Amino acid sequence: MNLVDLRSDTVTQPCAAMRQAMAAAEVGDDVLGHDPTVQKLETATAEILGKEAAIFFPSGSMSNQVAIRTLTEPGDELILEANSHCYFYEGGAPAALSGVTCKLLPGQRGIFTVEDFKAALRPKNVHFPRSKLLVIENTHNRGGGNVWPIEKIQQITAAARDVGLKIHLDGARIWNATAASGIAEKEYAKYFDTVSVCFSKGLGAPVGSALAGNKEIIERAKRFRKQFGGGMRQAGIIAAGALYGLQNNRTRLAEDHKNARKLAVGLNQIEGLQVASEHVCTNIAVIETTSMDPVRIVDGLAELGVLVMAFSADTIRAVTNLHIKAGDIEQAVSAFEKVVPEIQRT
Repeated sequence: MNLVDLRSDTVTQPCAAMRQAMAAAEVGDDVLGHDPTVQKLETATAEILGKEAAIFFPSGSMSNQVAIRTLTEPGDELILEANSHCYFYEGGAPAALSGVTCKLLPGQRGIFTVEDFKAALRPKNVHFPRSKLLVIENTHNRGGGNVWPIEKIQQITAAARDVGLKIHLDGARIWNATAASGIAEKEYAKYFDTVSVCFSKGLGAPVGSALAGNKEIIERAKRFRKQFGGGMRQAGIIAAGALYGLQNNRTRLAEDHKNARKLAVGLNQIEGLQVASEHVCTNIAVIETTSMDPVRIVDGLAELGVLVMAFSADTIRAVTNLHIKAGDIEQAVSAFEKVVPEIQRT
């Protein structure tokens, strides 16, 4: 049975060429600053993002949380959309690791307005936490891979600068945002003090993320990476996989987006399912299951070799990735066509 794994773009396996790059990587002690492959990756990432420096991390959650700790002090408040990864999926880390509170904004598929932002600002008063950091996620995972319009980024970050806030971009899938919009990563990044990126999603590396910013910020971030347990020794082995993905897999992301749209079109032909095709702008499709339990659909699909994730009480998430081809989409649609009517009958 051919397995079609649409659970996430993190499920990919490194290709033979990536494995060879990893096996041949020149390494050193990165905590001591002596790993040349890590240095190459950090330099390449900073150049693509138009920043002075970058620092390598084991995970995107750690890079986000180090950014928060670097740009705030305990007792501060960060402002972000209610379904942001930094808040929703990172284990309460802003409170646990940085001692900051989160002011949550309502969003439409992950995007909020400048009016929402301004309304969330705290008065300067000893009774309140200090509004210190704004976080934007692009693309937005729980927003269905939604891409922030550059005009909104410009407007909201300008408002944040006017009141003295620092600004962080959770750009785990910024590569997808660029592939979808044609706007260069550095154009997105220039409005932010720090930018986190992931190599283990659309770029297909087995491990790795990075945080980019100016030299002063990144030097401060190194201390908190060490505190949080993220210092690695001969990290060039995994950095080489990330570097291969960065150099070879960014230009093919449009294929993932095309496959996600193809999946949405196919699923919309099935009674009981609904995918807002106009909202599938990158590699994530959120499938509404109306009155059916999404867990039952997920379990039924798994028996047919198609893996997806229950996303909420009435939605399923499917994420295309570099292992998914057009034929796999056809197999997935066929599996839905078999499973959904069976559930509707019971």
